[in-house]
Amino acid sequence: MSGDSVLLALLALPFAGAFACLWAGRKSENGRNLAALAVTGAEFLGFLILFILFFAWRQDGFRQMHIFWGDAGMRMYLCLDGFRAVYCLIASFLWLMTALFSEEYFEHVRKKDRYYFFWLLTLGATIGVFLSANLFTTFLFFEIMSLASWVWVAQEETAEALRAADTYLAVAMIGGLVMLMGLFLLYDMFGTMNISELGRRIISPRAASAMPAGEGQGSMSRARLYAAGGCLFFGFGAKAGVFLLHIWLPKAHPAAPAPASALLSGILTKTGIYGIIAVSASLFLYDGRWGAFVLAAGVLTMVTGAILALFSVDLKRTLACSSVSQIGFILLGIGMTVLLGRDNGLAARGTLLHMVNHSLFKLVLFLAAGAVYMKLHRLDLNEIRGYGRRKPFLKAVFASGALGIAGIPLFSGYVSKTLLHEAILEYRAGGGMTPLSGGALAFFTSETWLGAVEWLFLFSGGCTLAYMLKLYAAIFVEKNMDEKLQEQYDAMGETLRLGSRIALGVSAALIPAMGILAHPVMDSLAALGEGFLGSSGVEEQVPYFSIESLQGAFLTVGIGLVLYFGPVRMFLMKKTESGRIYVNRWPAWLDLENLVYRPVLLTALPLFFGTLCRALDRLPDGLIVLLRRTVYKDSPIPHELEEGNALTHAAGSFVDGVGAVFHRKTDYKHKFALLYEDFSENSTLIGRSLSFGLFMACLGLILMLVYLLV
Repeated sequence: MSGDSVLLALLALPFAGAFACLWAGRKSENGRNLAALAVTGAEFLGFLILFILFFAWRQDGFRQMHIFWGDAGMRMYLCLDGFRAVYCLIASFLWLMTALFSEEYFEHVRKKDRYYFFWLLTLGATIGVFLSANLFTTFLFFEIMSLASWVWVAQEETAEALRAADTYLAVAMIGGLVMLMGLFLLYDMFGTMNISELGRRIISPRAASAMPAGEGQGSMSRARLYAAGGCLFFGFGAKAGVFLLHIWLPKAHPAAPAPASALLSGILTKTGIYGIIAVSASLFLYDGRWGAFVLAAGVLTMVTGAILALFSVDLKRTLACSSVSQIGFILLGIGMTVLLGRDNGLAARGTLLHMVNHSLFKLVLFLAAGAVYMKLHRLDLNEIRGYGRRKPFLKAVFASGALGIAGIPLFSGYVSKTLLHEAILEYRAGGGMTPLSGGALAFFTSETWLGAVEWLFLFSGGCTLAYMLKLYAAIFVEKNMDEKLQEQYDAMGETLRLGSRIALGVSAALIPAMGILAHPVMDSLAALGEGFLGSSGVEEQVPYFSIESLQGAFLTVGIGLVLYFGPVRMFLMKKTESGRIYVNRWPAWLDLENLVYRPVLLTALPLFFGTLCRALDRLPDGLIVLLRRTVYKDSPIPHELEEGNALTHAAGSFVDGVGAVFHRKTDYKHKFALLYEDFSENSTLIGRSLSFGLFMACLGLILMLVYLLV
């Protein structure tokens, strides 16, 4: 089988499997569950084989494959390289693990067939995004993925779930429309949307806008390039959860089922990151302004998400806000990859590895949260407090995810965070391109700003440790204030089924295994995918466990412990008669969705544009009335009838004349005039109705079909 056929088969399998699961679910639940496992297992096995080929032989990848014919720049292309092989493998692995866990989680849930159907459709669309070789293909699969995954968020059909689903869909659709505008601009400038072609055409005469500073580009063309890049960043950033576009994450994750939350956070956010990397590496790889912009967005996202997670007292909401923060770490890495120019090996490797790590962390943590929710149907820390005290397996699984995401040495998160930290230090030491001089963005490439970035990086890492300690202590160490409830929790024991244990155990075991085998495993993974980020590699391996490398981890741990035993235990808890409880001291009015987005997007903007459109609609009528009353003032028409028309007048006169012969007083002129007015009014209403318009359109299509057939 050729490479093209392999990619097409792996892309089509989830879509076909979705319909197979839907059919099997009508017969039996076990059949549907087995079908879901078979589809995800086959998908994982296929990508595992391709990954082994790339890992063992470092193949360049299958050639680009177009699927549907169209305009030369608007065809659909797929391809597979090292980066895509890594992330298709990660995506299929997460889907397989959630399939194992979902059988138990959804045992007592309604409308499971619907969930599995859209769950597999989303897998197919996600694979399509990661395999896409041009931005048009990315956009098509991106929109399919957004629409299919929307069903997950609304799965529970509670008021909270439906509201969260509305927010998720609104952000996705607005982001998609803005992204489409960016694609139009790019295609107009370059005549292609192929990711590899964009990098080569960036210095062509047609693309003079994208030349590095000093090579004669026009300011207007360069502005168009930044406008296109900004639109694409907005669209992809909406899915990734970049700050100010992140509002769907804290809403959707608590409302969605735990397996869906694991995929939303672990994989779907990475499709947005994939798009940002594709744009940055092809159009702006050595552009200091773009790098400074992405770096600033990453720092803002990283810090804000960490603070929001620190304040939260809901298990899944904390993990959702944590996802926002970790996306910030990844964006910081992308920004440093651009700023470091040809010396960006450390930043590129740290970015890719933190993407992979975060996918695994959130798989483990959200499935562990699902194991708690399955038994208690609660997520508030005060209510689930003490549940895991006598559950060693769940305790070990959660600890693995928590230590990994906190960047503790010997866990995989430490490796990726160390690489990102080293990239910041390298830039501060004079590596990379020359900082910008002059202009508003000059500060964001300066030594002062990069020094602040380093400390904000360490502070955010400390916040990560603090809120993970908060979660771990609440669930697995502290006792519930209700002694009888604590006794019930202790008596429950660990009753997870084999499938759930495999999903949790295998996923959690990978985190320390990858951390311990940092050089043979993680460095090899990074080398496989770094080319997609525009990096040519590193000259020598980073000594991860040297004193110099460990200093950043020690600082992060120190900051985390200070935050936990200080603000968390003292400010974010309060004394009550029963004991100390967790409180969310984040001001309710600071909810961006309720403070800004809904009032502006759903009230102010519709009111403004509605008023404007009504005014514009009435303006021509007003002008016509004004002209008829002034310049074109109506003059009386000779012999103008008071009512009816000539036909009703003649018919009425005739009938009235006949009546007069028989000495009957009649006024049929008036009656016929009234009938005419009634008929005219009904005809006008029908002619202006939507149903009449649809009827006429349908009639026109039928006549056209008859004409073509004849």
